[in-house]
Amino acid sequence: MGLKTKAEYIESIRALKPVVYMFGERITNVVDNPRLRAGIEATGATYEMAEQPENRDLIVTTSPLINEPVSRFTLPPASIEDLVARVKINRKVANYVGTCHQRCTGLDCLSTLSIVTYDIDKKYGTNYNKNFLEFLKHMQKNDLTANAGVTDVKGDRSLSPSEQVDKDLFLRVVEKRDDGIVVRGAKAHQTGSLSSHEIIVLPTRAMGKADKDYSVSFAIPSDTKGLIHVVGRSSLDMREIDGADCGNIYYSKYCPTLIFDDVFVPWERVFMCGETEFASEMVIKFSSFHRQSHGGCKAGKIDCMIGTALTMMDYNGTTKAGHLKQKVIDMIHRAETLYGCCLASSYEGSKQPSGSYFIDTVLANASKIHEGKEMAEATRLMIDVCGGFVADLPSDRDFENPEIGGLLKKYLKGVESVPVENRVRMYRLAEKLALESADTISDIHGGGSPEAHRVTIFRETDTGAKKKAAKRLAGIKD
Repeated sequence: MGLKTKAEYIESIRALKPVVYMFGERITNVVDNPRLRAGIEATGATYEMAEQPENRDLIVTTSPLINEPVSRFTLPPASIEDLVARVKINRKVANYVGTCHQRCTGLDCLSTLSIVTYDIDKKYGTNYNKNFLEFLKHMQKNDLTANAGVTDVKGDRSLSPSEQVDKDLFLRVVEKRDDGIVVRGAKAHQTGSLSSHEIIVLPTRAMGKADKDYSVSFAIPSDTKGLIHVVGRSSLDMREIDGADCGNIYYSKYCPTLIFDDVFVPWERVFMCGETEFASEMVIKFSSFHRQSHGGCKAGKIDCMIGTALTMMDYNGTTKAGHLKQKVIDMIHRAETLYGCCLASSYEGSKQPSGSYFIDTVLANASKIHEGKEMAEATRLMIDVCGGFVADLPSDRDFENPEIGGLLKKYLKGVESVPVENRVRMYRLAEKLALESADTISDIHGGGSPEAHRVTIFRETDTGAKKKAAKRLAGIKD
């Protein structure tokens, strides 16, 4: 109990026994699989950084719920300071790992449930908030990581969940028992599900009255019977497995599909069951929290790209090239604009009836739209600065080949004072940052599609006040 060290976190994941498939094979040892371990290490970095004196005061705080030191990754925001800390931590961790640390989505779920379970109980007299608070104590006392099971596979997008030919294409309750519920369905793009102790499920969209069985939220351990993790592909996964040409040598990410094959959930782990009108509130709260999380995280990743570009300028002998400096400046302003937008969404947050704080949704969604466009441009600028070897550098195994390795090292030398091995490593990092395709997709679709971000901005903006201001200036009286 209490705050975990990184080593304790790794061993706690090792103790779990999830059902996992990858590339057609059953994986029985998740922690020691080279591809999955890189993702576990990324989450492990959040525990490692909490131990570091320079980061501890930012990541560790006292929980008013249990009156003990806890990681902020288990703390729903109870003040503006907490909202701001979310953004600062995500940037710092992303700068440290250069990829997705996978722990933000669980906090986004906890933050959402701390608000919405209270609202449901107030209307219906249910016990969801009590269930949630007990679960939150469990998360905090054991310093656990949670995964967000939000995105359903959705089937025919033109049909509601209850209208689907196959009723399981949105996760649903198939049985209610005295001791709990049984659920069936699948959740896609589950980044970090095998780095997590718990899976928190929320609805993926607003629900109609006929979608009662799909309006469900709960939490289960990641190795619960009937839960199957199917790990998907990414752009560089075979290199990680083969032990060659990885780029980011410490950390990576993976995105399983989760299949819920008639999974039992005890009632004390259920946070919503049938209250359809609150599904939309859960979706809006979660997606907004997650879009705020993205802003800090992606600013941190751009920081890594900036460092890569500047270092390659040193290694290539182009430090004094003015046009390359301008490109780096363009990268910096993109990172800071993204970061500033998310900080603003925190400072403009407000207290909810439950006591938790919620961000400004317009600013959070504006940040996410900015990210979807500008992360791609930051990547392009990094590649531009670094040069063409980002695309076609010979394999590590060619460098190790006794017949041609020496020749490659001779002809790939840059600045004389820089070992060619360092230049190659930096090119590998640039390649990994550019080609980590799951991240590129999440820049656009993480927390919802770009259209969802735009719809939220228009819905949440006080357009009437803007029209009123314009009419006053024009001398028009309503």
